[in-house]
Amino acid sequence: MQIGMRKTDNGFTLIELMVVIVILGILAGLIVPRIMGRPEEARRMKARVQMESIETALKLYKLDNGLYPTTEQGLQALVEAPTVGSLPKKWREGGYLEKGKIPKDPWGNEYIYLSPGLHGEFDIMSYSADGQPGGEGIGADINSWETE
Repeated sequence: MQIGMRKTDNGFTLIELMVVIVILGILAGLIVPRIMGRPEEARRMKARVQMESIETALKLYKLDNGLYPTTEQGLQALVEAPTVGSLPKKWREGGYLEKGKIPKDPWGNEYIYLSPGLHGEFDIMSYSADGQPGGEGIGADINSWETE
């Protein structure tokens, strides 16, 4: 050992550890409540993204066939050629949705499809968490004509 150098311990004191634990506790108390409210917001965002994907598929269907599927044909017309109503003349082999199936909304319910719609050429709706029309808060409907 050289002269003038002293040996030091390279550990943390109990006080330093307690300060770090208290700081982490405060941060957790501030952050956790914010994260806990996010799952519902994430589901609502996923529903909007799925609706946009369905809207794109519907527009491709119309480009090929000149009209949107009817309410009776439903969204199933995007994955299987319709056999009722006005039959498409140029239905795309393989369908119009990427995975070959109609997605369910994030709550496990079917999307509601109307064509012609009450708010446009077609309407797509999810009744969200409560599965019922209308509602407020987490039970509020998500509608294609209201998405940004």
